[in-house]
Amino acid sequence: MRIDIEDVHVAYAGRTVVSGARLIAAEGEITGLVGPNGSGKSTLLRTVYRHLRPLAGRVLLAGTDIARLTAARSARHVAALPQERGSDFELTVREVVAMGRTPYKRAFAADDSTDRGMVARALADVGMDAAAGRRFTALSGGERQRVLLARAFAQDPDVLVLDEPTNHLDVRHQVELLALLRAQRRTTLVSLHDLNAAASVCDRLHVLHAGAVVASGAPREVITPELMAEVFGVRAAVVEHPLTGDPLIAFDHRAPASGPSGPSGPSGPPDGSRAPDPSPALGTGTAP
Repeated sequence: MRIDIEDVHVAYAGRTVVSGARLIAAEGEITGLVGPNGSGKSTLLRTVYRHLRPLAGRVLLAGTDIARLTAARSARHVAALPQERGSDFELTVREVVAMGRTPYKRAFAADDSTDRGMVARALADVGMDAAAGRRFTALSGGERQRVLLARAFAQDPDVLVLDEPTNHLDVRHQVELLALLRAQRRTTLVSLHDLNAAASVCDRLHVLHAGAVVASGAPREVITPELMAEVFGVRAAVVEHPLTGDPLIAFDHRAPASGPSGPSGPSGPPDGSRAPDPSPALGTGTAP
């Protein structure tokens, strides 16, 4: 299923956090949100999984305003892994993952063979099947992260919304997770701080700065030295990865750029085409 975010505005305590965001997550693609801290990535994702209601604008799921869906119907289509993750579950790993089956069951109904199969497969996908009987509270941060991701997989959604899913994971499990997302081929909307990971795993990137989408398109079109300086305030070279051919960002840790300034004009259109009057330093890439 495709996600369309149409002119979304979100405000906290009278302060605008997201202003006129327009972007898409195409069916079967991995779409990345990148940007500095405080740029609005998590806030925008929260509107997609209905934790926040936008002040204006709409989030469409296959053309239907997601706000019009019941909670159960929405949960059958969209599964989320937010940043604010519970850590006090007095449950086993298997029980935590089984919570992902709730949208498909009547109140107090026991797990059936379908539920058990989905839970077992999700645990195996994230490499936590051997820990199924352990207490969630006894796990490390990285292990908990993988279990919560398994819960989202067990939900069997059409759309995954993942807010910094590689947090707490070591390098091996980061690579395995990103490979798993590619193999799943579900519509995925993911925020990532690691720009090289985003360039490697995402089909499309949307760059947020000060609550606005300032660039959209394929990673190799969006990630440029100019964007790194304007939005992130760093000096960087963008070269070809010697193993994959993806864009590889090499940062100059000795001499930062003059500081992020970023454009304050309107965001680019959701199809990734060039905006009418983009910042000459950034521009907007053309989506594949």
